[in-house]
Amino acid sequence: MREQRITWSRDSFVSRMKLIRCPVCGKMFDPSTSDAMPFCSRRCRMIDLGRWLDEQYAIPLPEKDDQDDEPEMPSLPEEE
Repeated sequence: MREQRITWSRDSFVSRMKLIRCPVCGKMFDPSTSDAMPFCSRRCRMIDLGRWLDEQYAIPLPEKDDQDDEPEMPSLPEEE
């Protein structure tokens, strides 16, 4: 069986490290070429903004217990 060697040049490794994935369309792009970071284009940036405005995205809030919804009754001072 013949051993196969994979060689990486520094340039090919560095160029691969520069690419990131657009969170909207999934396209790999070089961030230094985009004026709409972290998106690949202004179009993807506007799509993301529209999703926030349409409330398709939301920031989760901590869940409340049911008993937290009821106001506490103030305690009366004890009579002597």
